[in-house]
Amino acid sequence: MSEERTGGPGGRVTLDTVAVEAGVSASTVSKVLNGGADVSAVTRRRVEAVMDSLGYRRRAARLRAGFVDLVLDELDSLRSVEIVRGVAETLHAAGVRMVLSAVHGRDDGADVGTGSGSGSGSGSGGWIDRLAARRSSGAVLVVSELTSKQRRRLTAMDVPVVRVDPAGHVRHVGHVEALVPTFGATNWEGAVSATEHLIGLGHTRIAHLAGPRQLLCSRARADGYRAAMERAGLRVPEGFTPHGEPDDTSGRREAARLLDALAAAGEQPPTAIFAASDLQALGALEELRARGRRIPEDVSVVGFDDLPVARRTHPPLTTVRQPLFDMAAMAARTLLRIIDGEPVPNHRLELATRLVVRGSTAPPT
Repeated sequence: MSEERTGGPGGRVTLDTVAVEAGVSASTVSKVLNGGADVSAVTRRRVEAVMDSLGYRRRAARLRAGFVDLVLDELDSLRSVEIVRGVAETLHAAGVRMVLSAVHGRDDGADVGTGSGSGSGSGSGGWIDRLAARRSSGAVLVVSELTSKQRRRLTAMDVPVVRVDPAGHVRHVGHVEALVPTFGATNWEGAVSATEHLIGLGHTRIAHLAGPRQLLCSRARADGYRAAMERAGLRVPEGFTPHGEPDDTSGRREAARLLDALAAAGEQPPTAIFAASDLQALGALEELRARGRRIPEDVSVVGFDDLPVARRTHPPLTTVRQPLFDMAAMAARTLLRIIDGEPVPNHRLELATRLVVRGSTAPPT
């Protein structure tokens, strides 16, 4: 990669020019550019100040020629598959190669080469180390949270990033991260539509299998459920909103705990369940069938996501369609525009959700 400023009264400004002006080695300047961790904060600031004063910039021609990284918390979920498809197809159509990293909540995930060319390489460091080593053109992030160290390194590397945000974290988001273009869905509105659908069918005892408390999307869906119940003048009984993980095992476990607790207290079970994800809904369906409950005659069930599997359940699952593929594709297209030097008008875009009514919901009997 050649990095320089051309033209202007000062002529050509190279990496070596910056090194001389800053009083450091060329390798130190390279480390600053690539977000290396072994550069002191004082040295980093001095080098960055020199780059600014000299008008030193990476050459735009370098950007489109490289890889784009897609970094996910996990790969082993159907939601991740939809996101990977959206990014991969968009980049492939643009002739850009993609490298896929699964961090599983850590900074040491393995890479998988994919897209319109090879780009694998496990490396021994974290995903940011490998992103820097590849001189990636940019990154699409699908991670719950960036640490302050990760944010600092991405900023120092000057690598453009966008986020697909189906599972953003509740904790404080730093200023740099807040400026990253983010693509999500209307979680609150989707939850309201799901709950109002059940209320419209005549259900009054509606439970909500919520997602993890620390995730923004879980909070938004739980708030939407409560808002719809309150708007209809319906009380949410104690224990009707258990929190779990967005998978079928957790969905079944939380449904079982809910039903067992109500039975022990001599309370009536819910006639409808709204789950915060399709996979939680599938787990709830398994538990209900195991207890001899008919769907939807005895209990109506609604999910959230509209994964392909939702159409293949028996009966097919009523759910809220979250446009994961479209969110990912739009994020990838926006990243390519940033790489090409185009302005981004919106830093937060929420795509509309839509209720899809199928056979798992009916009026209470």
